[in-house]
Amino acid sequence: MKLIKILTLLTVFYSCNAQTKQPKLILNKNDNTLLWEVSGKGLKQPSYLFGTFHLMCKNDIHFSTQLKTAVSRADKVYMEMDMDDPATMLGGLLLMNMKDGKTLKQLYTADEYKKIESFFTDSLHTPISFIQRMKPFFLEALLYPKMMPCKTISGVEEELMKVAKLEKKEIKGLETMEFQAAVFDSIPYEEQAKELLKSIDSMASYKKNFDTMMNVYKSQQVAEIEKLFNKSEFGMEDHQDILLNDRNKNWVVQLKTIMKTTRVFVAVGAGHLVGKEGLIALLRKEGYTVKPLLNQ
Repeated sequence: MKLIKILTLLTVFYSCNAQTKQPKLILNKNDNTLLWEVSGKGLKQPSYLFGTFHLMCKNDIHFSTQLKTAVSRADKVYMEMDMDDPATMLGGLLLMNMKDGKTLKQLYTADEYKKIESFFTDSLHTPISFIQRMKPFFLEALLYPKMMPCKTISGVEEELMKVAKLEKKEIKGLETMEFQAAVFDSIPYEEQAKELLKSIDSMASYKKNFDTMMNVYKSQQVAEIEKLFNKSEFGMEDHQDILLNDRNKNWVVQLKTIMKTTRVFVAVGAGHLVGKEGLIALLRKEGYTVKPLLNQ
């Protein structure tokens, strides 16, 4: 389940004359890019796809001129959730808790619970009482800073919102916080608890896997990103439909309607772009032309 669990986006009108004078965006020579153009199937103007990585060292987050141009050409920016809405973030705090009053102590043996309690108290300086009712998958997000070689951490979505705001773009969400919380509720808490304990017990290998995925992301190797998400050590194989495939299909249904009248820049986790059930393949199956754009 690991790295994609944590799980995270002023309309501008151009005259026809302005549109004809705008330079075309440069295509990439191969598929190794996180930035894609969606056109065809009657669309008057292209829309764009971009793959994000939810948490990174802030100094590692850079946006190309082409990406900024794509944002400027879009009417709206869509992310997994509307992260610009304070109500979304506030609601998220409430929805992080397990249902039916479930607690971490109920999910572990006495020895396992002691190990969890010691780790969060000693390594993360977080009293177990503060997180007693939180869904174990959400707690894994607290492990990320321990794996990063930097003190200043940000998210690609967070930095992208700054670009969107400078361009005066409205930020929208493809999902609600309620929906994302429900996704995690659909996976047994006992299984989530085992994953959390496994991560704590194997922090060294977890960090190695995290570093590998981050390096592949920064190199924009789409095929390698797909391979990583299919590897067993990333814990995806049992819940790929819930976490990726079903959500991708729902997003394509929305985008088919949205893109008819609005040029959008869609920024979602990079894992949602790749594979036979990824956004790129699904949009092509619907008849759209999806082309790789230079993103350096």
